[in-house]
Amino acid sequence: MLTRLIKLFTPGRQDIRPTTPAVIPPNKHGLRREQFSSNALKVIEKLQQSGFSAFLVGGGVRDILLNGEPKDFDVATNATPEETKRLFRSAMIIGRRFRIVHVRFGREIIEVTTFRAHHDQSVNPKDAEQSDSGMLLRDNVYGDIVSDAMRRDFSVNALYYDPSNGNLLDYTGGLTDLDNRLLQMIGDPESRYREDPVRMLRAIRFSAKLGFALSPATAEPIQRLAPLLRDVPPARLFEEVLKLMTSGCATATLSLLREHKLFGCLFPGTEHCITQGDAHQLKFVTQATFNTDKRIRQGKKVTPAFIYAAFLWLPLQATVRKLMHENRLPLNEALQQAETGVISQQLMCTALPKRFLIPMREIWALQLRLPRREGRRAFALLEHERFRAAYDFLLLREEVGENLDGLGLWWTEFQEADEAERETMVRELGAGPRQRRPRRRRPSSPKPQPAS
Repeated sequence: MLTRLIKLFTPGRQDIRPTTPAVIPPNKHGLRREQFSSNALKVIEKLQQSGFSAFLVGGGVRDILLNGEPKDFDVATNATPEETKRLFRSAMIIGRRFRIVHVRFGREIIEVTTFRAHHDQSVNPKDAEQSDSGMLLRDNVYGDIVSDAMRRDFSVNALYYDPSNGNLLDYTGGLTDLDNRLLQMIGDPESRYREDPVRMLRAIRFSAKLGFALSPATAEPIQRLAPLLRDVPPARLFEEVLKLMTSGCATATLSLLREHKLFGCLFPGTEHCITQGDAHQLKFVTQATFNTDKRIRQGKKVTPAFIYAAFLWLPLQATVRKLMHENRLPLNEALQQAETGVISQQLMCTALPKRFLIPMREIWALQLRLPRREGRRAFALLEHERFRAAYDFLLLREEVGENLDGLGLWWTEFQEADEAERETMVRELGAGPRQRRPRRRRPSSPKPQPAS
């Protein structure tokens, strides 16, 4: 279908600023109102009835054209955030760098953005601000739909659907790129990456998720500009890491991140271990992403604590070995010191909220406790809040070839056994109440003889 649309409505690539879009009528593009969120349609209808322009845009339109199932729907309008908020009782303006409106319908949130203009068109200095490296610190300059299309990141995300008449508007050749399965940055890629370095991570995420190739111009600056990610707040990069690793394409994402020298900006300690170590190092991280993708396909939960525990395991183990060898520290003490150092280094790159940091450390700590199954220890571990995550982590270690003497299989069978079978399994380990060894009496020293 897309090939036919391209021939009809986009005879050539639109590499200059367009003034009119390619307009594809409903009988040509195949989009239907019922494919979109009813709440998003309500938002658009109310905006349009109030005299504003409003369109569905972004990933929701893109994914439906690709026969996918969008997770969310975005609305673009010429109404300012304040005007939008006044129309909806459940609306909230969020963001400082980039102000948007969230309109809540129960658990669903419809994101509404105002048409953007280029930041150099600002009449109020407070609306647009750039750092010395070119990164936009504030970007609240409003424009029309033409300028908004040119301000979007990739052409495939700049397709506007108007549910009132069913027309699809293409200002940037997005349909051509959808047909060619090509991810193309709108405008000069280097300038766009400098404005917002996170766009490099978005390029990788969309490329992996959609299976699209990066155009040469879009890909070329990434390695050179990767260090710009250091200027991005760690909290924002944490959110981006979660998007990268929970899209269901974490394995492909990891490969692309490393190919374009971005992974080391997010996890420098892990990248160092992979680069300096043997094939086992990369295999561990790759297996972790593979298992994450598998869980997502199965509809299972993936916790950031587990993802970070896996990614930081390599530098943690390297640091533990170094402390035990050079400082002669016992394993428990070396682990505690190593955790502090590895976490401190990571927090300089990406944030890790306390609600995930503590469970991550518990997953690591339980790797030392899982081999200790004697007496009632196995039963107590089974009731531990982080047991399941620690058990999955144990299996991950075995999957990549670490020899743990069948520990994973033992815990698998222990979980499946009934109470009597569990008691037997523990007894077979030679467990039981430890008998106190008799205290050895120290020989008494001879009494001193009185001087004669």
